[in-house]
Amino acid sequence: MAKNLEVTEQGSFSAKDYHDPPPAPLIDPDELTKWSFYRALIAEFIATLLFLYITVLTVIGYKSQTDPAKNADQCGGVGILGIAWAFGGMIFVLVYLHCRYFWGSHKPSSDVRAVPGSQGVAGPSRDVHGGSVLGCHMCTGVGLAAEIIGTFVLVYTVFSATDPKRSARDSHVPVLAPLPIGFAVFMVHLATIPITGTGINPARSFGAAVIYNQDKAWDDQWMFWVGPFIGAAIAAFYHQFILRAGAVKALGSFRSNPHV
Repeated sequence: MAKNLEVTEQGSFSAKDYHDPPPAPLIDPDELTKWSFYRALIAEFIATLLFLYITVLTVIGYKSQTDPAKNADQCGGVGILGIAWAFGGMIFVLVYLHCRYFWGSHKPSSDVRAVPGSQGVAGPSRDVHGGSVLGCHMCTGVGLAAEIIGTFVLVYTVFSATDPKRSARDSHVPVLAPLPIGFAVFMVHLATIPITGTGINPARSFGAAVIYNQDKAWDDQWMFWVGPFIGAAIAAFYHQFILRAGAVKALGSFRSNPHV
């Protein structure tokens, strides 16, 4: 404890703490001239390709093994638990393999989702089109709440697991980051597959709806945009302004400024 403190000239103690770097610009043209940008782009593509290949095949395999038209066993296949494990397990593997390319000089938490850019495929009670649709007998409010809470859980986990301030204090945190992120994806899918098929990503939900292009995919498409944006915004506010005391620090800086 004592080694984390230094004595100032006035005799008071101040904690040696991590200081956030200055905010990076939203759009930086200089990144286009750096190999790290294109390396991250390629890694993002490969990670998304592998993620969707494994998880979609898991869903298709389950649908084929339980298809009533083929007199298949309705209790066969991997079930919702297996599908959720496929998603969570692949996220764990891909975050572990690719996080260095996304969290190096790149903005670690501004991507919100880090790896990869597509979450969730239709649950076992849906058609195998990779889209997110509201489950049967589920009202819109229930589906919207599931998307908000599911996105909040995942984004909050990503923020906490990749927090550079926490990593600076505890060296084991960056090593363990893929584990809680993968488990968060697993738990969210386990809970929301029967409700919405698990969207929690507007880009993935929109892309699947474009390919499928049926009324069922478009009826509740707004839900898979509004829910994740609200959930992500709440997670960002909670992590930055509550847990990291961003609001308190900003207020203290405001009060201590004599020119205000």
